Amino acid sequence: MSVEVGTILEGKVSGISKFGAFVDLPDGTTGMVHISEVSRTYVSEIKDFLKVGDEVKVKVLKSENGKVALSIKQTQPKPEKKQSSFQDKPRKPKERKPYKPAPPVTSPGDFEWQSARPEAPSSFEDMMSVFKKTSEDKMSDLKRASGESRGYSRRGKGSK
Repeated sequence: MSVEVGTILEGKVSGISKFGAFVDLPDGTTGMVHISEVSRTYVSEIKDFLKVGDEVKVKVLKSENGKVALSIKQTQPKPEKKQSSFQDKPRKPKERKPYKPAPPVTSPGDFEWQSARPEAPSSFEDMMSVFKKTSEDKMSDLKRASGESRGYSRRGKGSK
């Protein structure tokens, strides 16, 4: 038997390391099975899968410069894919609700300078004058309140 890429051979495990297992082949050469090629499942410890002296079936992956790369998992049959339960049920398309536009905005907010009666439209100048008046009133109230909180009164600075 010759060691050619793709051939499947019987071999005997001659050594085990952290990264793989060494297998003696029938023609007298030794090849290595990397830890990722030991099984189709996750392998954390090779000792859990192989022991020195085990007879194993291996596939030659690479053979160059006297080094032979082998695989055990490629000689094993592929497991059948199990369909999960959500794939067994046919999917129903989501029912979409019809689009309903938002109601139109009649005014941006409830401000004092806006007209109290929406049916009686007022001009921009009227609304602006009301806004200015209420704004000036609020500012004067704020100035008065902040002055009194600092100890100032209307009679003058520092007088009580």
